[in-house]
Amino acid sequence: MDLRQLRHFLTLAQTLHFGRAAEILGMTQPPLSQSIMALERELGAALFLRSKRSVALTEFGRQWLDHVRPALAAVEALPEIARQLREGRAGRLSLAFVSTADYSILPRLIHDHALAYPGVEIELIEATSDRQFQDLAEGRIHAGIAIPPDTALPPSLDYRPLLREPLIAAVPQDWLDGKQILARAGRIAGEDWMRHPLVIFPRRVAPRFHDLILGHYRGRGHQPRIRQEAIQMQTIISLVSAGIGMALVPQSLRSLARTGVRYLDIDDAPVLETGLVWRRGDDAPTLAGLRRLALGE
Repeated sequence: MDLRQLRHFLTLAQTLHFGRAAEILGMTQPPLSQSIMALERELGAALFLRSKRSVALTEFGRQWLDHVRPALAAVEALPEIARQLREGRAGRLSLAFVSTADYSILPRLIHDHALAYPGVEIELIEATSDRQFQDLAEGRIHAGIAIPPDTALPPSLDYRPLLREPLIAAVPQDWLDGKQILARAGRIAGEDWMRHPLVIFPRRVAPRFHDLILGHYRGRGHQPRIRQEAIQMQTIISLVSAGIGMALVPQSLRSLARTGVRYLDIDDAPVLETGLVWRRGDDAPTLAGLRRLALGE
């Protein structure tokens, strides 16, 4: 059985006339008749009832037609599917992201990608930067939205910045109400706030982010009091809401409203960079599409 025989069967089933079917197929009637008979022998059942005046599908032929029609349609769609895969307009893209990106660049990027590449299925994976670098090196994901490390990336990876944003203070509202921390016009006042306990990312998962915050404290002569570490931004803000400590977070976190938390600007705020990272030499067309969209390549 081959595709040619299936097309012969489908055309004859649609016309129920050997002459017209042969004309549509660009062949003569005898080879068409031989093709159908060979197919029937292979299937072990008759597909058509023939007489001198008419051709009709058998019950077996009618039921088999329901399977042949979509099968041939799927085969005929393969060249177009191949074109879309080649151009990165179909297929799969695995994208990891740090939790901070969920409140800044990720939603817009996914929205724009869905408009530009509606046929691409995106798998989103929330992961810390260190885990992303490992997964990329081992080929488990196509790309990541990560905070770059404070040392050089592994030579197998490439990186481009996407966003730079200042840090702000996330403070328990109770501390403001009790005058433990002072604020003026939406900005944290003085430097006494640096004496309060801090909630922060562990250094092992985000060394640049961790060091950026500690450097801001130490640059002003303060030793930070780390009360609690957490690897997800939502968890950090929840701990702030519970009064465990305060936190320095990207300014895009203002969109994460949480009862009991107040966001305040800080003087000479350190700036956090987030970017796109991928594996060098990865020729996945869906990755190329993401890079074109995110980086304008």
